[in-house]
Amino acid sequence: MAVAVFGLQFFGVSAQAPASAPAPVFVLNSLDGTVSVIDPVSWTEKKRIPTGKEPHHLYMTPDEKSVIVANALSDSLTFIDPRTAEVQRTVTGILDPYQLRFSPDMKWFVTVANRLNHVDIYRWDGHKPTLVKRIATGKTPSHLWIDSKSTTLWASMQDSNELVTIDLATQTLKSRVPTGTMPADVFGTPDDKTLLVGLTGGEGVEVYDVGSGTPRLVKTISTGKGAHAFRALGDRKHVLVSNRVANTVSQIDYTSMQVVAEFPGPSGPDCMDVSKDGKTLLLASRWAKKLTVIDIPSRKVVRQVSVGKSPHGVWTLDHAGRN
Repeated sequence: MAVAVFGLQFFGVSAQAPASAPAPVFVLNSLDGTVSVIDPVSWTEKKRIPTGKEPHHLYMTPDEKSVIVANALSDSLTFIDPRTAEVQRTVTGILDPYQLRFSPDMKWFVTVANRLNHVDIYRWDGHKPTLVKRIATGKTPSHLWIDSKSTTLWASMQDSNELVTIDLATQTLKSRVPTGTMPADVFGTPDDKTLLVGLTGGEGVEVYDVGSGTPRLVKTISTGKGAHAFRALGDRKHVLVSNRVANTVSQIDYTSMQVVAEFPGPSGPDCMDVSKDGKTLLLASRWAKKLTVIDIPSRKVVRQVSVGKSPHGVWTLDHAGRN
């Protein structure tokens, strides 16, 4: 078992913004190595925060005290205050963090090394990660999901077309099953019985029964070419999937596993977030260097905000529920 504690670099944190002020929207610009900070009232970019090389995903800690940017080529994590947009600290020595996720109980912090073909499992003490186990996987691990009990991790393998299951308590790889072409994001239903996998190399979403151990494919939902990233609407019934090639976003009812609505998704739609009131969809238009804002009730694009090159992750503190 490998054990390591990684270095931290601390920066000053400004005073808290007024409680009544809406939290900013963060858009990660992968090719610029920056994060755009967007004012959700004026819909203007207020500043850009330098991070590290090739940041691809960001994630909010379960206590919502930090937004973490994973800088894959810099082997580092940038922690940002989700309300003041000030850098809190940088954690170094995290090897190739491409995508990241916390267990709901905050005991585990997991990253995938997209170019190095492994999953890293860390213990989390509320401030810093300590490496517990590095697990060799299939080729090009892409996205993660952890169940609500913080016991099981699933990860997609983008180039070996697999879904792997890892037991967090023992840090062991329990199973691997074949998937369709280029599996990307994964989403688990609140009851921990079903897992959805987006097929970026295909035209839809695979549905797996994970309630009784090894994942079992039960259905494929046709959504559009390049099904990629998920975001729940927060009503514990619907989840959105961005179809990067089709330039659409599909709304799936995960109680019936049917597509029930479709939204425009201009210029390579990627990661998304949903406003707390469930009325606004925030979408990274990756090929246009834009944040696209969509009115959910009317299913129409209402504005676009210019950001940096290859916008990827989108996150805000004022968000709808993640299930």
